[in-house]
Amino acid sequence: MNNKKIEARQIALAAILTAIVAVLQIIANFVQPIPGVSITLVLVPVVIGAALLGKWVGAWLGFVFGVVVLVLGGAAAFITIHPLGTVITVLVKGSCAGFAAGITYKLLEKVNPYLAVLAASFVCPVVNTCLFFVGCRLFFWETIKEWGSAAGFENTFAYMIIGLAGINFLIELGINLLLAPTILRLINYAKRNK
Repeated sequence: MNNKKIEARQIALAAILTAIVAVLQIIANFVQPIPGVSITLVLVPVVIGAALLGKWVGAWLGFVFGVVVLVLGGAAAFITIHPLGTVITVLVKGSCAGFAAGITYKLLEKVNPYLAVLAASFVCPVVNTCLFFVGCRLFFWETIKEWGSAAGFENTFAYMIIGLAGINFLIELGINLLLAPTILRLINYAKRNK
Protein backbone atom coordinates (compact mmCIF):
# COMPACT_ATOMS: atom_id res chain seq x y z
CA MET A 1 0.00 0.00 0.00
CA ASN A 2 2.82 2.40 0.81
CA ASN A 3 4.34 1.99 -2.68
CA LYS A 4 0.95 2.80 -4.20
CA LYS A 5 0.79 6.02 -2.16
CA ILE A 6 4.25 7.02 -3.35
CA GLU A 7 3.38 6.18 -6.95
CA ALA A 8 0.11 8.13 -6.74
CA ARG A 9 1.98 11.16 -5.33
CA GLN A 10 4.55 10.94 -8.10
CA ILE A 11 1.86 10.76 -10.76
CA ALA A 12 0.02 13.69 -9.17
CA LEU A 13 3.20 15.76 -8.98
CA ALA A 14 4.06 14.94 -12.60
CA ALA A 15 0.55 16.01 -13.63
CA ILE A 16 0.82 19.28 -11.70
CA LEU A 17 4.22 20.03 -13.21
CA THR A 18 2.85 19.19 -16.68
CA ALA A 19 0.08 21.75 -16.19
CA ILE A 20 2.57 24.34 -14.90
CA VAL A 21 4.83 23.81 -17.94
CA ALA A 22 1.87 24.25 -20.29
CA VAL A 23 0.59 27.39 -18.55
CA LEU A 24 4.03 29.01 -18.32
CA GLN A 25 4.68 28.38 -22.02
CA ILE A 26 1.26 29.75 -22.96
CA ILE A 27 2.01 32.91 -20.98
CA ALA A 28 5.48 33.20 -22.58
CA ASN A 29 3.91 32.87 -26.01
CA PHE A 30 1.66 35.88 -25.48
CA VAL A 31 3.68 38.10 -23.14
CA GLN A 32 6.86 39.65 -24.52
CA PRO A 33 8.10 42.47 -22.29
CA ILE A 34 11.02 42.93 -24.69
CA PRO A 35 9.79 42.91 -28.32
CA GLY A 36 11.00 39.80 -30.13
CA VAL A 37 12.24 38.16 -26.93
CA SER A 38 10.22 35.36 -25.40
CA ILE A 39 10.94 35.23 -21.68
CA THR A 40 9.94 31.88 -20.28
CA LEU A 41 10.10 30.28 -16.88
CA VAL A 42 9.13 26.90 -18.32
CA LEU A 43 12.52 25.28 -17.79
CA VAL A 44 12.22 25.77 -14.01
CA PRO A 45 9.44 23.17 -13.56
CA VAL A 46 11.26 20.94 -16.05
CA VAL A 47 14.31 20.98 -13.75
CA ILE A 48 12.13 20.45 -10.66
CA GLY A 49 10.39 17.48 -12.26
CA ALA A 50 13.64 16.00 -13.51
CA ALA A 51 15.22 16.32 -10.06
CA LEU A 52 12.25 15.00 -8.07
CA LEU A 53 10.88 12.38 -10.41
CA GLY A 54 13.80 11.46 -12.64
CA LYS A 55 15.08 11.85 -16.14
CA TRP A 56 12.02 10.34 -17.84
CA VAL A 57 9.63 12.79 -16.21
CA GLY A 58 12.11 15.54 -17.10
CA ALA A 59 11.97 14.35 -20.71
CA TRP A 60 8.16 14.27 -20.58
CA LEU A 61 7.99 17.83 -19.24
CA GLY A 62 10.39 19.01 -21.95
CA PHE A 63 8.23 17.23 -24.54
CA VAL A 64 5.12 19.01 -23.23
CA PHE A 65 7.01 22.30 -23.49
CA GLY A 66 7.71 21.49 -27.16
CA VAL A 67 4.13 20.46 -27.91
CA VAL A 68 2.80 23.75 -26.52
CA VAL A 69 5.35 25.70 -28.57
CA LEU A 70 4.19 23.89 -31.72
CA VAL A 71 0.47 24.15 -31.00
CA LEU A 72 0.59 27.87 -30.22
CA GLY A 73 2.70 28.73 -33.25
CA GLY A 74 5.88 29.53 -31.37
CA ALA A 75 7.84 27.87 -34.19
CA ALA A 76 5.77 29.34 -37.03
CA ALA A 77 8.77 30.92 -38.76
CA PHE A 78 10.37 27.49 -39.06
CA ILE A 79 7.37 25.27 -39.74
CA THR A 80 6.73 26.92 -43.11
CA ILE A 81 10.32 26.11 -44.14
CA HIS A 82 10.54 22.47 -43.03
CA PRO A 83 7.50 21.16 -41.09
CA LEU A 84 8.97 17.79 -40.11
CA GLY A 85 12.32 19.34 -39.22
CA THR A 86 10.53 21.86 -37.01
CA VAL A 87 8.55 19.19 -35.16
CA ILE A 88 11.65 17.05 -34.68
CA THR A 89 13.78 19.98 -33.50
CA VAL A 90 11.23 21.40 -31.08
CA LEU A 91 10.22 18.09 -29.50
CA VAL A 92 13.73 16.62 -29.31
CA LYS A 93 15.38 19.72 -27.84
CA GLY A 94 12.80 20.05 -25.06
CA SER A 95 12.77 16.34 -24.26
CA CYS A 96 16.56 16.06 -24.21
CA ALA A 97 16.89 19.18 -22.06
CA GLY A 98 14.63 17.64 -19.39
CA PHE A 99 16.34 14.25 -19.68
CA ALA A 100 19.81 15.81 -19.34
CA ALA A 101 18.69 17.84 -16.32
CA GLY A 102 17.49 14.62 -14.66
CA ILE A 103 20.74 12.79 -15.32
CA THR A 104 22.81 15.75 -14.14
CA TYR A 105 20.85 16.10 -10.93
CA LYS A 106 21.04 12.37 -10.16
CA LEU A 107 24.81 12.24 -10.77
CA LEU A 108 25.53 15.13 -8.40
CA GLU A 109 22.77 14.82 -5.80
CA LYS A 110 24.82 12.74 -3.35
CA VAL A 111 27.91 14.93 -3.78
CA ASN A 112 26.08 18.17 -3.02
CA PRO A 113 22.34 18.80 -3.51
CA TYR A 114 22.83 22.52 -4.20
CA LEU A 115 25.51 21.77 -6.81
CA ALA A 116 23.16 19.19 -8.34
CA VAL A 117 20.36 21.75 -8.71
CA LEU A 118 22.71 24.42 -9.99
CA ALA A 119 24.21 22.05 -12.57
CA ALA A 120 20.79 20.74 -13.68
CA SER A 121 19.54 24.35 -13.92
CA PHE A 122 22.53 25.13 -16.13
CA VAL A 123 22.39 22.00 -18.28
CA CYS A 124 18.69 22.28 -19.12
CA PRO A 125 18.81 25.56 -21.12
CA VAL A 126 22.24 24.73 -22.56
CA VAL A 127 21.00 21.42 -24.03
CA ASN A 128 17.78 23.09 -25.21
CA THR A 129 19.69 25.82 -27.05
CA CYS A 130 22.45 23.58 -28.41
CA LEU A 131 19.90 21.19 -29.91
CA PHE A 132 18.06 24.19 -31.39
CA PHE A 133 21.36 25.04 -33.13
CA VAL A 134 21.71 21.46 -34.36
CA GLY A 135 18.16 21.58 -35.74
CA CYS A 136 18.91 24.90 -37.44
CA ARG A 137 22.00 23.42 -39.06
CA LEU A 138 20.23 20.24 -40.18
CA PHE A 139 16.91 21.60 -41.40
CA PHE A 140 17.03 25.37 -41.90
CA TRP A 141 20.61 26.25 -42.83
CA GLU A 142 19.97 28.05 -46.13
CA THR A 143 17.15 30.10 -44.64
CA ILE A 144 19.22 30.92 -41.55
CA LYS A 145 22.03 32.10 -43.84
CA GLU A 146 19.58 34.38 -45.68
CA TRP A 147 18.18 35.75 -42.41
CA GLY A 148 21.71 36.37 -41.12
CA SER A 149 22.74 38.20 -44.29
CA ALA A 150 19.59 40.33 -44.17
CA ALA A 151 20.40 41.21 -40.55
CA GLY A 152 23.95 42.23 -41.52
CA PHE A 153 25.79 39.12 -40.30
CA GLU A 154 28.55 37.65 -42.46
CA ASN A 155 28.88 34.59 -40.24
CA THR A 156 25.78 32.38 -39.99
CA PHE A 157 26.83 30.84 -36.66
CA ALA A 158 27.29 34.32 -35.19
CA TYR A 159 23.77 35.19 -36.34
CA MET A 160 22.39 32.01 -34.76
CA ILE A 161 24.10 32.73 -31.46
CA ILE A 162 23.49 36.48 -31.30
CA GLY A 163 20.39 36.95 -33.44
CA LEU A 164 18.35 33.83 -32.85
CA ALA A 165 19.25 32.57 -29.39
CA GLY A 166 21.43 35.10 -27.60
CA ILE A 167 19.08 37.10 -25.40
CA ASN A 168 16.55 34.29 -24.94
CA PHE A 169 19.28 31.85 -23.90
CA LEU A 170 20.87 34.27 -21.45
CA ILE A 171 17.50 35.06 -19.88
CA GLU A 172 16.53 31.37 -19.58
CA LEU A 173 19.92 30.50 -18.11
CA GLY A 174 19.84 33.46 -15.72
CA ILE A 175 16.32 32.66 -14.52
CA ASN A 176 17.22 29.03 -13.90
CA LEU A 177 20.42 29.86 -12.03
CA LEU A 178 18.77 32.66 -10.06
CA LEU A 179 15.92 30.37 -9.02
CA ALA A 180 18.20 27.41 -8.21
CA PRO A 181 18.01 28.00 -4.42
CA THR A 182 14.21 28.15 -4.65
CA ILE A 183 14.18 25.00 -6.76
CA LEU A 184 16.29 23.26 -4.11
CA ARG A 185 13.90 24.33 -1.35
CA LEU A 186 10.93 22.97 -3.33
CA ILE A 187 12.78 19.70 -3.92
CA ASN A 188 13.72 19.37 -0.25
CA TYR A 189 10.15 20.17 0.81
CA ALA A 190 8.73 17.54 -1.53
CA LYS A 191 11.22 14.92 -0.33
CA ARG A 192 10.46 15.61 3.34
CA ASN A 193 6.73 15.25 2.76
CA LYS A 194 6.82 11.92 0.91
